[in-house]
Amino acid sequence: MNARTVHHVAYTVPDLEAAIAFFTDALGAELAYTTGPLSDRGDWMTRHLGVHPRAVVHLAMLRLGPTLNLELFEYQVPDQRKALPMNSDWGGHHLALWVEDPAELASEVRRLAAYPGVRVLGGVDTVTSGPIKGTRWVYLTTPWGMQLELVHAPARQPFHEDTPVRLFEPEGSAR
Repeated sequence: MNARTVHHVAYTVPDLEAAIAFFTDALGAELAYTTGPLSDRGDWMTRHLGVHPRAVVHLAMLRLGPTLNLELFEYQVPDQRKALPMNSDWGGHHLALWVEDPAELASEVRRLAAYPGVRVLGGVDTVTSGPIKGTRWVYLTTPWGMQLELVHAPARQPFHEDTPVRLFEPEGSAR
């Protein structure tokens, strides 16, 4: 397979403008473009996107940090479910964002918790055993309920002893 990297990650949001504001204001993303409304009188939306044929979509593409292209969709559809899956549900998800300096993880959580509608789940935790021992992380929810994770991992982790596979870390990471 020639696919060797991720081009973008996409999420459907209830309010595109509010989601753009959150990702740009709270997380420092840059808006590349918006487009829409897009729709079709035939079955293009079903054949190509797997949604209701009368769906109308607006979308935005943002750049978040040095590696993430983030596409946001806002759909208007007759049969739309308006409940987010829990992480444990099929299709459950979260977006994990790298925090460069582990000492700043708690201050980042406090900063984001001050953003209207953001909720912190638990607090900053450190993995104390297993393959990713030393990793620090915390889950938060966006104002519309999408789950985010802030994470920092040490340069050397226990799983490195068992495999040559290395997980992504930003180039020049000060770890």
